[in-house]
Amino acid sequence: MSNESVVTLAQKTLIPSAQLEWQRLTDLDNWLRWTPEKVSLPPQANQEHRGLRDISETPWLALVVTTVAQQLVAEAARSTTGRDLAAFWAPWLSNRMPSRQRAIHRAALGYGYAYTTVTPGVVDGPDGKRKTAAVIRGRSPRDTFAVYQDAVEDEYPMYFLRKRGSHWLVYDEEAVYTLGQESTGLTFITYDVHGAGVTPVVRYSNQIDLEGRTPGEAEPLIPLAKRINKDTFDRMTAQHYNSWKVRTAVGLEDPKTEEEAQQRKLLLRQNDILTGGEGVQFGTLDETKPDGLIASEERDIATLAAVSQTPTHSLTGDMINLSADAITEARAMLDMKAGERKVGFGDSHVQSLRLAAHVEGRAEDAADFNIVMDWTDFQSRSMNQAADALGKLATQLGIPPEKLWDRIPGVTPDVAADWERYKRANPDFEQQVARALQAQGGS
Repeated sequence: MSNESVVTLAQKTLIPSAQLEWQRLTDLDNWLRWTPEKVSLPPQANQEHRGLRDISETPWLALVVTTVAQQLVAEAARSTTGRDLAAFWAPWLSNRMPSRQRAIHRAALGYGYAYTTVTPGVVDGPDGKRKTAAVIRGRSPRDTFAVYQDAVEDEYPMYFLRKRGSHWLVYDEEAVYTLGQESTGLTFITYDVHGAGVTPVVRYSNQIDLEGRTPGEAEPLIPLAKRINKDTFDRMTAQHYNSWKVRTAVGLEDPKTEEEAQQRKLLLRQNDILTGGEGVQFGTLDETKPDGLIASEERDIATLAAVSQTPTHSLTGDMINLSADAITEARAMLDMKAGERKVGFGDSHVQSLRLAAHVEGRAEDAADFNIVMDWTDFQSRSMNQAADALGKLATQLGIPPEKLWDRIPGVTPDVAADWERYKRANPDFEQQVARALQAQGGS
């Protein structure tokens, strides 16, 4: 694009649209970060009421996102054709994606979508020569904006806008353009050709429908989170003002002077005695019972758990007398939701790595659509259960044992690969592994 075209596109189309979307995401971010919309108070509310309202806020929606995000750790790429993917996987490791992936997952879960950019960089090769290497970076939707010709069908956007300090970056299929923000408007600074042939941006969608809508985990639950915060505020208010009995006296004469009023208060504090004359009756008003307020809060938390497919004990911490089977059943819906997210995020991870392969000039890896992402298994199973299940798969279905090693809890694909190399060098290794599994299963 020409300099003037980039400035016009950014100033008249991309930036205005992005700012509208960023305002929506900022409101959502407040709920995710622990500064939600405040519970409404009447005009006569005092400082005590405002203090109770502030301590009644709980980051429920952040917990919903965290519960899912903790299930999502991509650990290896695998080709269904059996190809060696060492070179394909290298950009994942060199860009520290084993740790950085978590921020991408959390952003996509919370806001509904996130991005990675894949651009060329330069590193020193093992031979000392400089070579092109892909740079993969996660991008938050709160300072980026993508425009698709077809938001559902297109793999890559037409344009991508990124805010960086006082500069704006505009990506298209040819280059990355840098614009400066001046008092009079935008000015063109420079551009860098990336050579990817596409706008080098990959979208991660929490859920995407056939109309291109990408709702996050938090946004549909905001009204319910408001309700829970209101439940807590009502309970805190009752606890603060009405959690004790109120003594009453009917028929007492009002104090004639301020001195008499203070004397009566002093008498009650010192001796806890009420005195009166003829016709005076004493009694008490019961304190407000919190049971109904607590039940309402618990009911709304249970609704949040059901609607968000989050185990109730993950929100409340209650795990009294739960058997292993009960825990598995309680986690079933969360496992289904996490499994669905793994499909979408895994496809985006593979797309990022295929684009990285294209940037680095590895045509075969870039064109391999038979690659899938493997994820860490976080299901709660004992070593005894795992050994029994994997042993049956090997003996009854004839699956080679070494193909099941990375399915053992706590064993990563790298460790399994080391075992396989060791086995080739040590013929009795299989018997050693079997004895180790039996020993752990019996402990």
